[in-house]
Amino acid sequence: MSKAALCVGINKFKYLPESSWLHGCVNDAEDLAALLEAQYGFASSSIKVLRDAKANKKSVMAELNKLVDSAVDGKSNHIVFTFSSHGTQIPDVSGDEADRLDEAFACYDINNSGDSWDPDTVITDDELATLFARLPDGVLMDVVLDTCHSGTGLKSLDLLPGRRPRFLPAPTPRAVIANEFSDTRTLRDLVKSVKGAKPVLMAACRSDQTAADALIDGRYNGAFTYHFVKSLQGNGTVVRAEVLKLVSKGLKGGGFDQIAQLEGTTAARKAAWGS
Repeated sequence: MSKAALCVGINKFKYLPESSWLHGCVNDAEDLAALLEAQYGFASSSIKVLRDAKANKKSVMAELNKLVDSAVDGKSNHIVFTFSSHGTQIPDVSGDEADRLDEAFACYDINNSGDSWDPDTVITDDELATLFARLPDGVLMDVVLDTCHSGTGLKSLDLLPGRRPRFLPAPTPRAVIANEFSDTRTLRDLVKSVKGAKPVLMAACRSDQTAADALIDGRYNGAFTYHFVKSLQGNGTVVRAEVLKLVSKGLKGGGFDQIAQLEGTTAARKAAWGS
């Protein structure tokens, strides 16, 4: 299979105070890129890693479009997109969200615009759905997300030493209009809503939880990414459903409450990750 990947990791943010910075996202991106090269046959030249200041929205979207274009043009039939950063929410303007909020990824240049985050500095689930809809049949796209998808799990995580949530609340309290008990659409629905080739998504947590940025074995990582990489190293034939079980077992053993998610077709769940 011809292969290409984009791995994004953002610890530092241009307009955010250091108290909102993260520690393990760049390590996530580099670890995933190394895994793809060492174990899954990706050439180093086919893997783009964007770190911190290189990962503003314009750059991420440009590289993500190149990744999808490589599949559309028949140059790649297995593409991988990984993203480790803060997750957040912005007001939904398309009217497709029951909770009136779009899930969004924080890029390096995330900045506020009035009461909400500036849409030109975050990547929304709607933008990803539009992009993924361009994938032709026969292309495999693996997506690995180590972010939070909502702010309703901020109960105790940030009280634990060496851990912080990968979530940014709205700039002002009055901009938070979601009901934490509502049944909101999450980023996992990208897989269900896209027509044509279906991306296979592994996400760090449920929509009502936060993903941990944590010190593990003396090094910072996303807790999900750490256990995801660990479950695959030296075990390239393990099926995705089993990967989910291994990651879940690792998270639980480490005292993390987040529950990893796998979304894909039945065939994809039964196939080895990356196939």
